Amino acid sequence: MSGRTAGTGTSSAGGIGRRRFIGAVTATVASAAVPATAQARPRGQRPLFLGTYTSVAGGGSGIGLATYDEVTGRITATGTVPGVSDPSFLAIHPSARTLYAVNEQQQGGVTAVRLSPDGHHSVLGTRDTGGAGPCHLSVHPSGRWLLSANYLSGSVAVHPIAASGALGARAALVTHSTPPPGPGQEGPHAHQIVTSPDGGHVLAVDLGNDTVYTYRLDTSSGTLARISYATVRPGAGPRHLTFHPSGRFAYLANEVDNTVVVCAYDPVTGRPTPGTPQSTGTGPGTSYPAQLVVTRGGGHAFLANRGHNSLTRYAIEDGGSRLRLLGTVPVGGDFPRHLALSPGQNLLFAANQRSSSVTVFHVDASGGLRPAGSPFSSPVAVCALPL
Repeated sequence: MSGRTAGTGTSSAGGIGRRRFIGAVTATVASAAVPATAQARPRGQRPLFLGTYTSVAGGGSGIGLATYDEVTGRITATGTVPGVSDPSFLAIHPSARTLYAVNEQQQGGVTAVRLSPDGHHSVLGTRDTGGAGPCHLSVHPSGRWLLSANYLSGSVAVHPIAASGALGARAALVTHSTPPPGPGQEGPHAHQIVTSPDGGHVLAVDLGNDTVYTYRLDTSSGTLARISYATVRPGAGPRHLTFHPSGRFAYLANEVDNTVVVCAYDPVTGRPTPGTPQSTGTGPGTSYPAQLVVTRGGGHAFLANRGHNSLTRYAIEDGGSRLRLLGTVPVGGDFPRHLALSPGQNLLFAANQRSSSVTVFHVDASGGLRPAGSPFSSPVAVCALPL
């Protein structure tokens, strides 16, 4: 579940109400308001993009723009890209010239934003995802296809990416019709779609069906062909899959049963094999694990726990096949929805939805986390993307 808290909701796993998504996706072309230019950024300052909900009380007015000091982690607001509705998840094109956002509404969409060196970013347009409540997207490593997951519809979509970065008409839409939904679920809920590290397969995580689906993407037509799937224990509610740098293992955060699972990954078949569920270190009850991030060297993993308002630290051992629990640290905010490591791997960003804040941590070689100053205020922060 995405952890939406405002407005009326439908029943969902974990007992947290989901907001009802209202309104069509806007395709208004707009420029960023008062952004810092690339040339004008002080030395050591890097760009940070912030996702939010625009249709809730206290929400943002588009994609938030900021910079961060790559040594201290201090964040400075620089403006907004308006005209993007409910941009709750963001992804960057491999060229770093185009940013993509979901429009998490009943009539789901994906929006492309052209990034300009002078900071005057412009919305290139929005395309329909063919489903409701898209909550995740990613760019295929080729840079030619945008993949998105429609949570409320339990479907995944593919859009072509033009040389300009703009999106073409949808090339594929696949609904997760089998296996049947897990306990307490009324249907499939696609929560994530990513490409495997080898580039050979596309994997989609479905919370409603307790399943990870493996697809083959036709890189000529953009169509998806399902080739296998793997299920976790009923009612686990898988939300987010993160690969080890070796490409032979992946780590699955299960939102509903408060566990993580190490999966062996076969790059030939594209099928993950889930292992035994492990503790998040948050004690009894459900802490709604959101997402794992793994350090580039593959030595450590960090997990966001929304109910517990903490970050779990794991040591990754035995070539990626084992997670060893190191403990938890307070996140310094309420309901950490999304985590991201800086390119330098020395900073960890947490977007805290209910406290409308982003907290930053220094990351040391032993996997230790140390707060980097005070939380940064950002309206209904649900995604932080440092570049």
